[in-house]
This record gives sequence, structure tokens and C-alpha cells, in this order.
Amino acid sequence: MNTQSESQGCCSCHQDNKPNSNSTPEFDLKEELLPIIAVVLLLVIGLIFQEQLQATPYSIGEYLVFISAYILSGWTVLAKAGRNILRGRIFDENFLMTIATLGAIAIHQLPEAVGVMLFYQIGELVQELAVSRSRRSIKSLLEIRPDTANLKVNDSVKKVSPETVNIGDIILVKPGEKIPLDGEIIEGNSQIDTSALTGEPVPRSVKVGETVFAGMINKTGVLTVKVSKTFGESSIAKILNLVENASSKKAKTEKFITRFAQYYTPVVVFLSLAVALLPPLFIPGETSAEWVYRALILLVISCPCGLVISIPLGYFGGIGGAAKNGILVKGATFLDTLTAVKIVVFDKTGTLTKGIFKVSKIVCKNSFTETELLKLAVHAESHSNHPIAQSIREAYSQEIDDKIVSDYEEIAGHGIKAKVKNQVILAGNDRLLHRENINPDSCNVAGTVVHLAVDGQYAGYIVIADELKEDAAEAIYSLKQIGIEQTIMLTGDNKTVAQSVAEKLGLDRYFAELLPEDKVDSFEEIIHKTGAKNKVAFVGDGINDAPVIARADVGIAMGGLGSDAAIETADIVIMTDAPSKVAEAIKIGRKTHKIVWQNILFALGIKGLFILLGVIGIATLWEAVFADVGVALLAILNASRVLRT
Repeated sequence: MNTQSESQGCCSCHQDNKPNSNSTPEFDLKEELLPIIAVVLLLVIGLIFQEQLQATPYSIGEYLVFISAYILSGWTVLAKAGRNILRGRIFDENFLMTIATLGAIAIHQLPEAVGVMLFYQIGELVQELAVSRSRRSIKSLLEIRPDTANLKVNDSVKKVSPETVNIGDIILVKPGEKIPLDGEIIEGNSQIDTSALTGEPVPRSVKVGETVFAGMINKTGVLTVKVSKTFGESSIAKILNLVENASSKKAKTEKFITRFAQYYTPVVVFLSLAVALLPPLFIPGETSAEWVYRALILLVISCPCGLVISIPLGYFGGIGGAAKNGILVKGATFLDTLTAVKIVVFDKTGTLTKGIFKVSKIVCKNSFTETELLKLAVHAESHSNHPIAQSIREAYSQEIDDKIVSDYEEIAGHGIKAKVKNQVILAGNDRLLHRENINPDSCNVAGTVVHLAVDGQYAGYIVIADELKEDAAEAIYSLKQIGIEQTIMLTGDNKTVAQSVAEKLGLDRYFAELLPEDKVDSFEEIIHKTGAKNKVAFVGDGINDAPVIARADVGIAMGGLGSDAAIETADIVIMTDAPSKVAEAIKIGRKTHKIVWQNILFALGIKGLFILLGVIGIATLWEAVFADVGVALLAILNASRVLRT
């Protein structure tokens, strides 16, 4: 469990055998149970026949049975303790376990020494089961990696590794196969299973011209796909990288416990030493054997393994639980930050709306006809990749002649200027017209509007419609229900459209007609008014959202159709493109945080009680073992609850 990798001073026994999820061998319960069963049998035999075994010369029989059980159950702890001492890391749980059990053997408490190691191994087993369960949730994402691609070369098809396929190559995807690379369908239609990427269980129909992503599963027809991205740049590769590194960023709570354990462990060792040595010196009639025994109880009960195991496991479970719900969290620290989010800011297009634009209306001015206006617009927008430009091209059913287009210029946040048959065409928002000193009849047109001007004369406008996502209103309502104080929208669209969307969804505020740089300024203004304690999340999908996503306390990107820049910059990626998942992510973060602190308070409370009982002589070594292992087991089981979010 590589969440432990930084815990050098506390739980180092977890460092040596928990590589990251990409290389961890499969957990085998039967294999892990065999040595535990053998130890239990030896311990039972030793306890039943203890008197007879003690009767052997020098109690050889007793030592033979119990020491065999002790080595079988504790050799990993002993080895790690020795290795860590050589490395200069003395005060960890391995050291505590070793001196406690060797001390028990020295005062002839052999069954107790075996019991400490045995129950510790049982705790480790339960931990492995819990980790394995949460790892499976994340591993299910890793299994969507395609192994081969059917590369079409001339008239033949050969199987190759996806890493060797280049942009522009043609691949075939047969029914039942995983789509190996991102690309555009050039032949065929089919039903595809997107659940591995998005979590959506219902297959989606695809046809020629549509984009498919690596990791999706082709269900019915044969698809011929033109590759648009190399494997390293594909959606699936980015997701794999996300998942494999998800647990490397530790939350503040984890770091606090790591530092706490580094000071706590040596204090416990020296306190135990004081308990063993001082009372016999200063209290008349007290024996060294009695106080050494109490010191050993203190050592066993003070072992911080319950804390150090369950807290990273809680965050690991939170990341796994989120992954099951189609939410990829890039690190435990972002789960913690989600708990303090009080304001959620949304982009509009592609986030709250579908981002699928269609021409709904053409309004002509100054003797231009609809056909002329559409033809001029489509040629002016011919080189643009913007969704609005694509919708205009879709509305124009004829072939586009690129030869008549020259001096093409994209003006960021305004629109396009180009020459079409030596006519200067402007196509963009009303800011572009004002910039060129052209006055439209009206700026306040409902909908996304592309204004057009020809040689300085206003020619009319095209209205582009964009639909709200089905769960957009639910997303805002859910955020209000869980206590989010404000929901805000930032958009480059005009005020009329922004106001309409805000009213339909129940947003608290909106900022409209923003240039990309204006979005950052508006977001800075929101953060400035929020205060240091409360956090602000931003949800977006486009390239122009990446700076705001990076600036946010928690940046959330739409991962299905979102831009690579937004996904790479974000702290959390929603694979379903559903804004309602934002509330789910916050709920998972809060539940994880709550469970982690439950474990901290519970473990420290129980340990404090039994330390007191041990020092005053009420608790025995067996009770200390049960208390320590019991705390660890309960904390682990509690941490596992986050998977059921």
C-alpha cells in the first residue's frame, strides 16, 4: 500500500512489501492463512500440554513448541526490526513488538509472546483483505487497458501493440474487443460499452464521424477507426497514470499521524523503561519481575499500528470508493480539501450544458439572404475547431471551398476575421463588432449568437442552441442539500443566455461575457471574498478552463469529453461528464474525513485507557494483546466503510 511509503518513522513494516498498485501481486487468502493456522495449532498444543512440556529436561519441549510458533508468526517483524535498526530507524512498531515479545520470553511468558505475534499477524491479514478490496475498485480501471490493436495495412490486418500505432493509421475493432486508441469512426456503426471509462451501464450507439475512446468496448458491429491520438496521449493512458499515482499525495491528517508516531514511539519506549526500572528502586517490596511485566504490557498496548494502518487505508478506500462511482481523485489530500468546500463555481458550456450546438435560427439584415449568410459564416469558420464553428459546418450541407478563404485570423474571446472572395468577413460575438466599430441592431439576443459583418456592414446573426445536461438542475439542488453556500457560473456567453441558464438551474450568481483571462480575475474575486478557512471548487472542461482549474482549491474536470489540458490540471476528474457527481465527490470526501478522525480518537482513547490499566497492574499481557489487535481490527473495518459510499 504505497500510501505508507513516507511513513519512515512509524509503520515501516508496511514499506517493504507494498509497492504501488501497478506491481502489487494478487492477494492470496489461502496462502496467507496457512502460517497463521500452523501457529494456532502449535499454540493450542503448547497450552494444552504445557505442564508435560515443562517437565522435560530444561523445559526443552515447552521452548521447542512455543519458540517454533513464535518464529513462524513473528519472523517478518523480527527481520524488519533488525533491518530498520541497521538503517538507523529504531523506534517503529517492529521494534516495539520485538522488545515486548523478547522481554516476555525472558520472564518465561512464552504463550503471551506467541500471542502478541499471532494476533498482530491476524491484524495484518485483515488489513490486507481491506486493502485488497479497495485496490480491486481501482484495479478495475487498470484492467481496461487494451492489449492489442488490429492495424489495417493495405488490404491486410495485423495485430500490433497499441503503443506502435501512429496518428492517422486505420484500425479495425471487432465485436467484443476493447477499442485500443482514441479515434474517429470512418466506417461502420455499433453499440459501445463506456462503463469502464464513465461508469454508465447503458451502451451507447455510435456511427460514422463520431469519436470513440480507448478502453471502451465494442459490442455489436465492426468499426473502422482513424486514430487521432497516440496511445500515450489517449484517454485511457491518462486515466491509468491518474489511478497509479492517486495514493501518492498524502493528506494533512496522514502527515500529522506520521509526525505524531515519530515522537510518540520513542516516548513510549522510554516510559516503559521507566516503568520497568524506577518503581522497584523507590517502592519498598516491589519486584523487578512485576514491573518489567507491566512495562511489557505498556509496550504492546502502545503500538501505533492501528492508527498507522487504518488512516492511510481510510484514504485509500475513499479513492477506491470514488473510482467505483466514476470519480477519479488524484490524491488523498484532495479528499480532505473537499470537506472544506463552501462555494462551487461552474463553467457553462460542456459542464452544465451538453456542449452540442445546433443552428436554430438565422436572422438576416441589409438585404442578405439566409443562404448567403450561412455560406459566408461557414467559410469564415472553416478553419476553427470551436464547437460553434462545427455546428455551423453541420448546418451547411454543401462542400466548403477552402481556396476562397484567405487572411484567416482567430481573435481570442471575440471571434474570427477572414477574407472570403476578397470580402472581409467578421464572425463572432458583439464584442468583435464593437471592436471593429460596427453596430448591430441588438446585442441582447437569447441564445449563443454569431454576428456577421461583410466589409464593415452588419449582415445579421446566427443563433446557436445548446441544451442543459439532464442532471444539471439536480447537481445544483444536491449541492444546496449538502450545505454548499453558493453555486456560481462563469461563462463567455452573453448576459441574456447566462441569466436564463442561472434561473433554470437555481444558481446563486453568474458572471457573463468573460474572456479567458477574465475568468481567472472573476475567480480570484470570488476566492478573495470567501476567506481562508472555506475552500472554493471549480468545475470545467475546456482548454480555457485550465488556468481557473489550476487556481482553485479543488479543480474538477469533466473527463469524458473534457480537454486534455483541463484533465491534466484538475485534482479530480469526473469520467461521466455528469455535474451531479460533484456533490457525490464532496460526500465521499466528508465521509472519508469523518471515518479517519473516528479512528484517530477511538484508537487513542482505548490505548490511553489500557495504558493506565496496565501501569496500575489491572491489565494482563493477554488483555494488552487483545486491546491492541482489537483497536487495529475495528479501525480497519471502520475504514473499509468508505468503500460503500
